[in-house]
Amino acid sequence: MGYAEKRGDYWRGRYKVGPGKYDTVKHPDGSAVRFRTRREAETAANDAEAALRAGRRRAGASGRIPFIDWSNDWYDSQDLADSTMQNYRRRLEEHLLPTFGEMLLVDITAADVARWEKAERAAGYAAASIRSWRALLHLLLADALDEGRIAVNPAARRKGRGRRTGRSRGPGSARAITSALGVLLIAERAALLSGRDAEFVRVVTLGFTGLRWGESVGLEPEYVTREGIDVQWQLYELDDGSFTRVRPKNESTRLVYAPEWLLLLLREHLADTAPRACSCHGRRYVFSGHRPTNNAARQTGPTLAEVARLAGVSVGTVSGVLNGRTSVAEQTRDRVKRVIDELGYVRGAVTGELAPHSRRNGFATWVFRPAASGRYPAKAPRPARPVPLLAEPWPGAPVHGRNAAERAELCWLPIAEDLTPHGLRHTYKTLMDELGIPPVLKDHQMGHLDGSVQALYSHVTEGMIARLLDGLTDLWNQALRERRRIHPHSPVRALDRLLAEVPDADV
Repeated sequence: MGYAEKRGDYWRGRYKVGPGKYDTVKHPDGSAVRFRTRREAETAANDAEAALRAGRRRAGASGRIPFIDWSNDWYDSQDLADSTMQNYRRRLEEHLLPTFGEMLLVDITAADVARWEKAERAAGYAAASIRSWRALLHLLLADALDEGRIAVNPAARRKGRGRRTGRSRGPGSARAITSALGVLLIAERAALLSGRDAEFVRVVTLGFTGLRWGESVGLEPEYVTREGIDVQWQLYELDDGSFTRVRPKNESTRLVYAPEWLLLLLREHLADTAPRACSCHGRRYVFSGHRPTNNAARQTGPTLAEVARLAGVSVGTVSGVLNGRTSVAEQTRDRVKRVIDELGYVRGAVTGELAPHSRRNGFATWVFRPAASGRYPAKAPRPARPVPLLAEPWPGAPVHGRNAAERAELCWLPIAEDLTPHGLRHTYKTLMDELGIPPVLKDHQMGHLDGSVQALYSHVTEGMIARLLDGLTDLWNQALRERRRIHPHSPVRALDRLLAEVPDADV
């Protein structure tokens, strides 16, 4: 659409000739036409733009190419971050090309787009996902329009038309969150499921800093500072299984202020794990994967056989002790348990050569979601099922291996049924809301940008930071007190040390 531009005592007409490029209405000799009124300039600019598009269409059937050819050319011309290119490719291949791929650009109509969108809704996809796919379709066709390949953009939606799915949310679509105690309990369960304290520290860090998942995976030890976590990089997981080291989303580098107890927990974790440089980036990271690499043995470190050898019993006897069989003599049971404590053996633990980085889906599916909901997800051919547990030690020891369900004595109740790792980011924001933290500091902690005039004149102060850190510390101490009232000990060593520090008078 053309527009008029004021130039001293006259107007000139400007019209679009390409993406981000504009030209001026000119005389045959190349000089700009000077119009006396704004209306004359706008009319001439619109006419010139229409003539340009019509001329392009007459020059060749540029729009008579399949959508798939145009999308390939368009994709190859983009120069964006690897993560963005991956998302574009996935949306094209999985949701746009199956419907529009063989259609000619000029043959795609608004009715075609509406039918496609209706079919995607009927398939059960989330409204937000469909909006993102339609936005990409609109972008591709808008660029085709700019190049004169089509006369109109069939994916454009007039204001006020279409289903209004983005304004209101029903109870079922709200993001699940939890409390400070919920974060602690989920972190404890996550450590029991993975067989190591690292998941306890990771979940607590996510819940009390609001870090994005990629920022936690890409956190390097040198960025755990005296004041907080200096977010400079993230590791983004690509479809081929590799990780790329890129800046945080929207360039939101920042110092996330963290309470001293959390920084101490992170420093103790680093001292215990002594992370080594990964082979993919040659850098050390605070958190590693919770499973072995594809070529690593499934179980290394202290094994069942070692426990049996040092206790002077058979492997079957050790297994009987772990499974709570009453046929094992009490003296033998005590000896086996003493060796287990001395070795630091954790049933089902995976140690040794672990994958250098946790994968979002693997962590969420097999560690976080079972910890939050108490159930393993459905994974063909197996349906969703409760996490099988032995009653001791409290809050239950996950049972692994053959016939685990038959050997189980109990299962977990849900803490937060639909909570996801990203839901911890929502939880952290909600905790700050409850503490009455000013918006400017909340945006800083979350890595959000508020472009309003009010935000322009607001600044983070030391008083705000102290209020936030004191509030988070109070929430954490209260969560520890409530957890200790439930049971004074934990099989997770990091948590057990913290519970031992809670004064008896506070319980």
